Amino acid sequence: MREQFHEQLDRIFVDLAGICRLVEAAVGQATEALMTGDAGVAERVISADVHIDLAREAVEEAAFDLLSLQQPVAGDLRTVVAALRMVTELERMGDLSVHVAKIARLRVPDVAVPEEIRPTVSRMAHVAEDMVSRVAKIILNRDLEDASTLREDDDEMDQLRRTNFTELLSDDWNHGVEAAVDIALLGRYYERIADHAVSVANRVVFVVTGENPASVGA
Repeated sequence: MREQFHEQLDRIFVDLAGICRLVEAAVGQATEALMTGDAGVAERVISADVHIDLAREAVEEAAFDLLSLQQPVAGDLRTVVAALRMVTELERMGDLSVHVAKIARLRVPDVAVPEEIRPTVSRMAHVAEDMVSRVAKIILNRDLEDASTLREDDDEMDQLRRTNFTELLSDDWNHGVEAAVDIALLGRYYERIADHAVSVANRVVFVVTGENPASVGA
């Protein structure tokens, strides 16, 4: 009976990593739409979000079944509860990707990101996408070392966010209020994707060690 329980629990974590892959694709495609002004790509991101939502529902159902039928205790209970929290974080990351895609779609046929801001926004997007990719591996491998180093990427994202604000507040900004709002929101969306990635990684640490990193639940 316990062997079956742990097989089901392992399946949940495989499914969580699968949701990470969906989110990774959403981040990449939303960024592509943003940088090219491609409405078709933006629409694909927005439409595909339903798959992330359905995957979240499936994980939640499996986790609740384990809670009700197996009545886990101690470490096993901790793992199931952590999985429920992780899947919520992953869904939010998907939603943030949709927000990026909607800004891209809103500005078609123009491109939402002014030329001189593109390096910062592109780097933020790259860091966010890479962090999501690494989270999938952290979930599958319960890799504590990689979970720890993920915070270094989050530090870079925070620095990029500060750069983003500096560019917006520069006296040289001449793209108007609408573009400024777009860029401010985009910076926030990518930053929050990174924050959620760190939170998921910290929950993996909690599952493995029982220790609660300071940023879990932040």
